[in-house]
Amino acid sequence: MNEKNIFPFDKDFSPFTKDNFPFEQDITPRIIIHGGAGNLTKQSLPREKYDAYQASLRRILASSAELLSQTGSTALDVATFAVSLLEDDPLYNSGRGAVFTREGKNELECSIMVSNGYRKRGVGCMMLQHVKNPIKLARELLIRGEKNGGDGSQDHCQYAGPFVEGLAKKWGLDIVDPSHFFTQQRWDEHVRGLEEEEKQRAAGISVNEMSDWEKASYIPLGTCGAVVLDSFGTICVATSTGGLTNKLPGRIGDTPTIGAGFWAEEWHQKLVIPRAGERRQPSPMDQISRGDFRDLLSDCMPMFVTGASGAGPSRVLDQVRDRLSSIRHAVGMSGTGNGDSFLRMNACRTAAANSRFGGTELADAVTWMAGPNGELQKSARDRWGHSHEGTGGIIGIELVGNKGTVVWDFNCGGMFRAWVDDKGKHHCLIFREGYDSGAETFAG
Repeated sequence: MNEKNIFPFDKDFSPFTKDNFPFEQDITPRIIIHGGAGNLTKQSLPREKYDAYQASLRRILASSAELLSQTGSTALDVATFAVSLLEDDPLYNSGRGAVFTREGKNELECSIMVSNGYRKRGVGCMMLQHVKNPIKLARELLIRGEKNGGDGSQDHCQYAGPFVEGLAKKWGLDIVDPSHFFTQQRWDEHVRGLEEEEKQRAAGISVNEMSDWEKASYIPLGTCGAVVLDSFGTICVATSTGGLTNKLPGRIGDTPTIGAGFWAEEWHQKLVIPRAGERRQPSPMDQISRGDFRDLLSDCMPMFVTGASGAGPSRVLDQVRDRLSSIRHAVGMSGTGNGDSFLRMNACRTAAANSRFGGTELADAVTWMAGPNGELQKSARDRWGHSHEGTGGIIGIELVGNKGTVVWDFNCGGMFRAWVDDKGKHHCLIFREGYDSGAETFAG
């Protein structure tokens, strides 16, 4: 076999690419979506509603996973696509079907963030009332921020109100009358919520206490979101919400706030492997830890070291050393629940920091933050269970090397979620288990 044809050490040629690096493996794309969390029980979510949410989540996951499977699909495009479908479905608290403020208006929020590839990394939008799909505006602001000009979109990470909606119109996004977002169910919840507050005031009960109606009903606290890992190893988080039912006009939640309701980042961790005290034949990992790449390559692939001349082999060794001396990590998370608690805890960034600097798996970091008796729940102190404070859940994806892992946890009755596992099987759950116990799975 002609060595030069395999690795032509031309001065302008880098022999190791994603396609021919001998230690590189393909990254299997992954996706998980959510449609909110909160006081979900079989009483507040009867079977017919449960089935409606199941059908919706399955449809959106299947369409998004199909797009993700296409060659060249990016996490940014697929996450945007998935959340736009959630925004168009009136079952969820985002886009059409968003909750109302105390004044009876919709004030929409959204965000998008990538682990790498864009200078700004993340964008949040708030106080939107006319953009049909807010998540598409966040995507445009991220992409146009890479270009000169961009109508000012290259400068900032957060935007609000009429000016940015004017940019959406200028850029050709769908603009609608605010009535587009109206649904009768959300309006009825808005009116009933105000009535319950009046009853509590009249009875001398704090309006921060959940009423009996709230305890027995699912009142959307949540958010819609998607976390996607593409074949290039980039993670994208996309999140969209109408906020809290009967929130004060102008209230800003965690969804458009970087680090609170969403987060994505990437880093490379140096490999540190302790040496054994006894004398023995060194393993490949021992050789890597010592930087002994020449012996490793001569053992595994002698053509790299023997029979080659000039600068070529040295450059090969340098590239191998760079690749093998560290491992790539990336994480992405989207939260849902009581946004003010997520803000106070800076929940998603804090969970990411736990994973990155504490050396924990992301699954454990998410449970530590958003799982039962986690930091979110603890933040409510004695108000837990008497108010919505501390309630929520987080979905996410972790990439270590070339392996992606889907994670999630929540501390409340349920969280609408659907994902594709590492074998390509689709799952959809609302409670800890299916309505009749057990897992809810379906063909992809």
